[in-house]
Amino acid sequence: MSAASSVFRANATALITGAASGVGLAVAKLCASHSMNIILVDNNSSKLAEAKAAIKTKGTVEAHDMDVSSLSDWSELKTKLGGTKLDFMHLNAGIMMNSDWTDNAYFHKIFNVNLFGVVNGINIFFPDFQDNDGGRKAIVVTGSKQGITNPPGNPAYNATKSAVKTIAEHLSFDLAKTSPNTSVHLLVPGWTFTGMTDGGKTTTKPDGAWAPEQVADYLYKKMSENKFYAICPDNDVDWETDRKRMTWTMGDLVYERQPQSRWREEYKEEAQKTMDGMKLGTKQADSL
Repeated sequence: MSAASSVFRANATALITGAASGVGLAVAKLCASHSMNIILVDNNSSKLAEAKAAIKTKGTVEAHDMDVSSLSDWSELKTKLGGTKLDFMHLNAGIMMNSDWTDNAYFHKIFNVNLFGVVNGINIFFPDFQDNDGGRKAIVVTGSKQGITNPPGNPAYNATKSAVKTIAEHLSFDLAKTSPNTSVHLLVPGWTFTGMTDGGKTTTKPDGAWAPEQVADYLYKKMSENKFYAICPDNDVDWETDRKRMTWTMGDLVYERQPQSRWREEYKEEAQKTMDGMKLGTKQADSL
């Protein structure tokens, strides 16, 4: 079977949410470089218009201003597209908010966008990816390292990204059985300079951060290798460090430590010594 990256091909149709800026726009430009037909989705109409104008492709480009948390908006989009079938869907839209345990609206808002923005897209366009017409198809879901290592500070955001990881894993397993021409991938950016960086206050890319285009290129590389997980490093954190942090986090369950032990004072010295001395082989890396 061809590599998952062969979905990037002339005349194939791509739909990308959160496409007006950042990683979404970078992936849209990746699609454009392969002459795909591109459907941009975002709720920022002015940025969406700018993104559409910035994309150059031999295929078509259309933009739709919509709320990914609204199932009716997704249904309306499906109707607008008529008989168009998707080959590639990147469920990327997400928001970052901070609040406290008393703020119910904070939890609902983040779950509605970050989780149901993914679920809604799958619900509406799932039939397109069951169609085994011989061409490669792919679904990419954007997760976060915060949904894997679960650092303190933003429980609602972390929970949504943990949930989309689970959704993507199940989707991959089920489609592998029923629709082998469709692959699923979890894209997990590292520190990336986007509109969400420091709440939009930072206007110059920090040295430690990747540019969104680097994330898109890394996704393409991992899809070329038929990998499900595309967990990006950045200029400050390499792949080996990510592996150690993920391994330590899973150890909280295996060794019955207190949760989020890496940030607890009583475990800090043990965590640092363990990760400094941890040796992970290739087989272990492949299983993470």
